[in-house]
Amino acid sequence: MVALGPMREDTGFFFDTHVHLDRLEEDQCLESELDCARGANVGGFLVPGVRPWDWDVLLETVRKIPSALAAPGIHPMVASAWDRSVCEKLRLLLKEPDVVALGEVGLDGLLPDVPLPVQEKAFREQVCLAVEAEIPLLIHCRKAFSSLLSILKQEQAHRVGGIFHGFSGSLEVAREAIRLNFAIAFGGPVTYPNARRAPQTLQAIPAEWVVLETDAPDLPPYPHQGSNNRPCYLDLIARKVAELRGWSLEETARITTQNAFRVLRIDNSYRDRYFPPGMEIQGNE
Repeated sequence: MVALGPMREDTGFFFDTHVHLDRLEEDQCLESELDCARGANVGGFLVPGVRPWDWDVLLETVRKIPSALAAPGIHPMVASAWDRSVCEKLRLLLKEPDVVALGEVGLDGLLPDVPLPVQEKAFREQVCLAVEAEIPLLIHCRKAFSSLLSILKQEQAHRVGGIFHGFSGSLEVAREAIRLNFAIAFGGPVTYPNARRAPQTLQAIPAEWVVLETDAPDLPPYPHQGSNNRPCYLDLIARKVAELRGWSLEETARITTQNAFRVLRIDNSYRDRYFPPGMEIQGNE
């Protein structure tokens, strides 16, 4: 078990809905990164899966970290690995107590080596698996929103909902995702000085559908582009979200963490263990 340092008590606590703690860069010490995150009041972590051969490491990592949870799945870049045996392994993993979502899964129109029909088959069957298991989804999508939304509707993904990670779509796509019970995650790109679409989307959608993410070690926020992203940088993202929404940092922590717990169906046992009663987080009862 990784021992973590104390959190501050002045702003409330943030939940990172997408952070690859199982694959930080070689120069990033996990314990040091987590200590720094705790010092920035990042109190919880959801660690997504990407490749099936890494799922065991994913679960091992999460079990070592207090307040970390897992979301195994197959990223579209390895959609060709999807087969019956992988499906059965994932079905079993979804029953593990540390697993609260299936992800990250989706479609990516910028992957020339993985045909969209291959991606669509893996994505559709993972959506069906999530609905069967009654577990939310972490969605990855680039340049394929029309097809992705169609699959979500056809497979009744609104029954489980989840989170659109690294959102790069239009405001109308965001609204359609929300109608399907998906929150919209905002990370490093919302902080970039030349960002337009992400800030506009953030300011336009209802507060109850906004969540935070780092995607560390990828997509670092301003002014850290060109270096490794870090879990503690969630504080920078939260401050930008607070500025754009006109919220205090305390409000940002309360609203976004409450939203994450609700959408991910995180129960009282997790909340009671890692978050103080005064935070007034309201998730699934």
